[in-house]
Amino acid sequence: MDLDQWISKVKDGQHLSEDELQLLCEYVKEILIEESNVQPVNSPVTVCGDIHGQFHDLMKLFQTGGHVPETNYIFMGDFVDRGYNSLEVFTILLLLKARHPAHITLLRGNHESRQLTQVYGFYDECQRKYGNANAWRYCTDVFDYLTLSAIIDGTVLCVHGGLSPDVRTIDQIRLIERNCEIPHEGPFCDLMWSDPEDI
Repeated sequence: MDLDQWISKVKDGQHLSEDELQLLCEYVKEILIEESNVQPVNSPVTVCGDIHGQFHDLMKLFQTGGHVPETNYIFMGDFVDRGYNSLEVFTILLLLKARHPAHITLLRGNHESRQLTQVYGFYDECQRKYGNANAWRYCTDVFDYLTLSAIIDGTVLCVHGGLSPDVRTIDQIRLIERNCEIPHEGPFCDLMWSDPEDI
């Protein structure tokens, strides 16, 4: 795997071949499986919210905030759906994770779900760009390995959605089985879906 060449290729608007994407996804799964449900991260770090397939915005973010590995990042999920370039967004984030695993943390969001991606665009995008669903399958398999949260300097907890009434301690998050589709209820679901509300 020539990660630097693949990074340049994707930044130039090209796609990895289906075989290259499969190899990348398998490689990154091996990195992610070693991460905790509460992944420790040291500051300084830049924390980023939903990207939703906005590849050019992501490139601008790196241009403005600094490139990996000079800048450390936490991406808090929702890499795909809605935008037109979900595949490019997820691919470049996987490439950066493969190339600089200690400098980029990828959290799972509620859109890192097989069900949602079939409704909000990622599935159709993969079909359009590759002519079949294999790329979608490789990527959605990676979703199941993404970590649920990060903790910065042992004091700041980052999650995609919000807290769960069923979670009283950070150790309870560490015990959640994450290598599966997001369930419809319970602590895992809450961490993905419990957006804050005004009272």
